[in-house]
Amino acid sequence: MGRGAGGGDEGGTGTGATASGSGDWWSSGLGDLTGRPDGPPLGPPDGLVPGVRALASAIARDSARLGREVVVDPLAVMAARARLGGLGRRGPVSCGGASRLVPAADGWMAVSLARPSDWELVAAWLGLSRPVAEGDWERVTSAVATRSATGLLERAEGLGLPLARAGERRGGRCRGVTVRRLGGGRPPSGLSGLVVADLSALWAGPLVGALLARCGARVVKVESATRPDRARTGTPDHFRLLDAGKESLVVDLGSPSGRDRLHRVVDDADVVITAARPRALAQWGLDPGSAVAEGRPRVWLSITGYGTRGPDGDRVAFGDDAAVAGGLIVWDRTGPCFCADAVADPVTGLAATAAVLAALVDGGGHRIDASMADVAAGLVDPPVRGGDPRTGPA
Repeated sequence: MGRGAGGGDEGGTGTGATASGSGDWWSSGLGDLTGRPDGPPLGPPDGLVPGVRALASAIARDSARLGREVVVDPLAVMAARARLGGLGRRGPVSCGGASRLVPAADGWMAVSLARPSDWELVAAWLGLSRPVAEGDWERVTSAVATRSATGLLERAEGLGLPLARAGERRGGRCRGVTVRRLGGGRPPSGLSGLVVADLSALWAGPLVGALLARCGARVVKVESATRPDRARTGTPDHFRLLDAGKESLVVDLGSPSGRDRLHRVVDDADVVITAARPRALAQWGLDPGSAVAEGRPRVWLSITGYGTRGPDGDRVAFGDDAAVAGGLIVWDRTGPCFCADAVADPVTGLAATAAVLAALVDGGGHRIDASMADVAAGLVDPPVRGGDPRTGPA
């Protein structure tokens, strides 16, 4: 069996790197992303490094079973975007600058305000009489300090703002990835020739598509004509690293003809990757469970902030605030700091890739839900002995 070539830059998907190539937290550069800018670099939570190494081992094992072993350096994956963007540690401010750790009256919260439209909603979220100017974090921090985390979360969900209470997802049975078998079939002889429709954006989903491409699959990146992947302009070097090897298809999701084209792409795919909330999929006329049960695609992967079921199914999340929800943060004597760069994104991409490959080895017919906040929580609270690192206790 062949080993997947690393390509020009081994830091992005980690493919081709040896297990010890950037094998510890410090030499990988992740320490430079964790801690306060005027203080020492901080190490990771206890479960993080062994957890992502277990996921990398699962990817190598199952990709080899499907014809081409792909070796992933998970710490290089986690450091890639910051390295390409020249980012560094900023303590309670995320490496990218859009998220802050802010104390509420009853605990710490992560607040992500990455878009102008988010700032337009801040006054309504905080119940303020005057609008909050974009970038006025001092006013946000002062207002949050007098309010309860529970009330802030409830108001944010109604407005579609991404924020989280620190550690809110810890202690649950879900380890972040749930797999439901809705059909059956034979394992493919290899991934060469299999079609992956990658409808996702930003980091976690595109990472899955990139790793499946390294396994030999044909990956088609599908983007909305009106809302293309924000990573194209936000982190262009990282976008190219994850998406340059994929075919590109742009569709108008607001038109019947565009949705028909999207349905044809999904019907022709062996694996579908989405990062949209259930409400958006329904608006596009997509029903993942029915599609998998009918045998096409073999595997449907949904990546969301908090899963697709229950009251949090339509909750918005980005990698930094989802990590905080899972408790994937570090502490010093002053308080909490972000752990690495939007870390829930890359670790969820690794966990989801492992789950997709395992599902293909099992013959397909699987619906997979990957929750970024719960993947983060599962790495902070490792599975019990005998548990699967992708799905938790057996």
